[in-house]
Amino acid sequence: MTQHHHPADMTGTRHGAPPERIEFSIEGMTCASCVSRVEKAIKAVPGVDAASVNLATERATIRTHDNALSGAIEAAVAGAGYQAHQLTHDHPPHDAMAHHNHNAEGLGRDLTLAALLTLPIVIVEMGGHLVPALHHWTMMTLGPWNGWLQFALATLVLAFPGRRFFASGIPALLKGRPEMNALVALGAGAAWLYSSVVTFAPWLIPAGNDALYFEAAAVIVTLILLGRLLEARAKGRTGAAIAALVKLSPKTARVSRDGAGAIDMPIEEVRVGDIVLVRPGERIPVDGTVTEGMSHVDESMITGEPAPVSKSAGSPVFGATVNGSGSFSFRAERVGSDTKLAEIVRMVEAAQGAKLPIEALVDRVTGIFVPAVIAVAIVTFLGWYMFGPEPALSLALVNAVAVLIIACPCAMGLATPVSIMVGTGRATEFGILFRQGDALQALAGANVVAIDKTGTLTEGKPELTDLVTVSGFTRKELLGLVASAEARSEHPIARALQKAAEAEGAPTAEADSFEAFAGNGIRARVGGRAVLVGTARFLRAEGVDLTPLAAESARLGDEGKSPLHVAVDGEGAGVIAVSDALKPTSAAAIAGLKQLGRRVVMVTGDGEATAKAIARAAGIDEVRAGVLPEGKAQVVAELKRGGARVAFVGDGINDAPALAAADIGVAIGTGTDVAIESADVVLMSGDLAGVVTAIGLSTATMRNISENLFWAFIYNAALIPVAAGLLYLPFGILLSPMLGAAAMALSSVFVVGNALRLKRFHPKGA
Repeated sequence: MTQHHHPADMTGTRHGAPPERIEFSIEGMTCASCVSRVEKAIKAVPGVDAASVNLATERATIRTHDNALSGAIEAAVAGAGYQAHQLTHDHPPHDAMAHHNHNAEGLGRDLTLAALLTLPIVIVEMGGHLVPALHHWTMMTLGPWNGWLQFALATLVLAFPGRRFFASGIPALLKGRPEMNALVALGAGAAWLYSSVVTFAPWLIPAGNDALYFEAAAVIVTLILLGRLLEARAKGRTGAAIAALVKLSPKTARVSRDGAGAIDMPIEEVRVGDIVLVRPGERIPVDGTVTEGMSHVDESMITGEPAPVSKSAGSPVFGATVNGSGSFSFRAERVGSDTKLAEIVRMVEAAQGAKLPIEALVDRVTGIFVPAVIAVAIVTFLGWYMFGPEPALSLALVNAVAVLIIACPCAMGLATPVSIMVGTGRATEFGILFRQGDALQALAGANVVAIDKTGTLTEGKPELTDLVTVSGFTRKELLGLVASAEARSEHPIARALQKAAEAEGAPTAEADSFEAFAGNGIRARVGGRAVLVGTARFLRAEGVDLTPLAAESARLGDEGKSPLHVAVDGEGAGVIAVSDALKPTSAAAIAGLKQLGRRVVMVTGDGEATAKAIARAAGIDEVRAGVLPEGKAQVVAELKRGGARVAFVGDGINDAPALAAADIGVAIGTGTDVAIESADVVLMSGDLAGVVTAIGLSTATMRNISENLFWAFIYNAALIPVAAGLLYLPFGILLSPMLGAAAMALSSVFVVGNALRLKRFHPKGA
């Protein structure tokens, strides 16, 4: 697999500024060779740095330093025989589901017309082969009219429902860039032309070669239209994830602006700073911060977590999430395309439009595939005509047409993108965002998972875990004294002690004096009593005898906690431990990663003893302790030695270098924006179990892609020789062009149907 590149790698400095990303919708693509052709045309435009074209999303993503290229790109795509339209705020991307459903409606009408016109030909021609009496009746009753009627019906099929194949295929053929439509146009057109000559100028055809193939031409068009219809319907379902996200956003908001009374207005008119009122059961319209009121909000569409989240003044709220039974007001802070929902939709669209490294193989093959098929069809025709049994011309034509029809590389072009679409769509339902589609392949291939401790494995907030007093002090009394002494400290441990005192109702008072000694402890005076809190070394230096506390201190140290000693009026009064507790789901997530065969390594700045105790509780065997923030990227580099592929999971600013250095960076969505921007995968829930789900889903998606590619390649490799007639001599088997059309149509439907199985993916243990 190729080295994974991160967004940071793609910025480029060729012109001193990062390249701009622009998108185009592409119309008229039907197969993998179309993708290859459009891509080549765009890349040939001067100023284009990189281009990626996706068949399933019908999009082109282009990176360029010249934002005035849209006209040149549209002209280049038109020159290749397709239509391109730049996607902007004025010309937004189409709803994939609605677009494919609209396509399906048009195809449905064409298919109905084609089927009605084809049916009489099939009844007369095929029925005559099966029922001799019908053949006799046709010959006696219709006579020469038989050929003329078949000609009229087949011509209507090709001229109207089948016109699309000729309109695209013939120009592509004349330009020397044939694609799938060209194969269909050649195949159906050759059968129709041959039969027309037999009907109207039989003297031009050698004796014994006067069979009609109007039914083959009409049935080929009808079956391929059926395949396209089924494919369009299935592709509509692959875009369901984005369609569902887009529909979540409410259409109106109840807004109070500049102190005026609340009025309902379209969501597009909400501005930053507006006060928005949310009633029970309503969807929140935009992102902001609660100013008044309380409620619980269902944020599962963003985080994947089913439990409602408590909201009160100061809590963040996100557009499209669902309010519970309370009501509240909030200040709008992010509206329109800046909301979290819009960001998620952009990420999912970007991931669905991406290309995986595995597709390089498909591109290389399909670039030469269609011309090679036409060459095989010509060789087949000449071989049968020159060396085949009588009627040689008829057999040569039928087998050449069968080769053209069976070989359309639609399934190859769809094999990868539809799986990516369904896989990334399913991931959003679990609160997992693949910021790039190629992250799927990179995550599936990662065999080492390095995990930051603070905020990822643990809650990220220190909590009081132990408080042991010596005789003469109650727990509440000592906790009150310590919390009072620490009240002026900004240290996270001080906040944890104050929170514990508040929770336990311990009495606190204003400290008369306060002095902090960095890295050692504090000295304070509370209610006339001298209080010392700090390390054993600090208290001993202050002349405190810690012998009565030695046993408890040693026990806490063995548990990997960092004990803090307390002295009151120069006497040892107790020992406390504040630690960062494991998240409740961490141990199960580590077990899940091991079950998936991943090597798990914890990376932390904590000392060896504390780190090992946390790792033991989480079930992690390998620890890298005492790692400074800037050293995390070096640890990733060490883990990568020997060819290991590393996924790094983190949440803080200090994790950004490691996230970028890893083969795949996974950010906990509750973390900082810097970490999320540096990552390839974002877990919106902040739950480590999401890593297990993400790896499981990426593995299932890559397996699905492999199945699709295997089917597409094997199908063509196996059936082209059969269509060419290689089984005729040993077994007397020939492949009818109509069976070829049916098989070709079904191969695309099979690939899309197989990809849709990913919609049923569930993580192990869920």
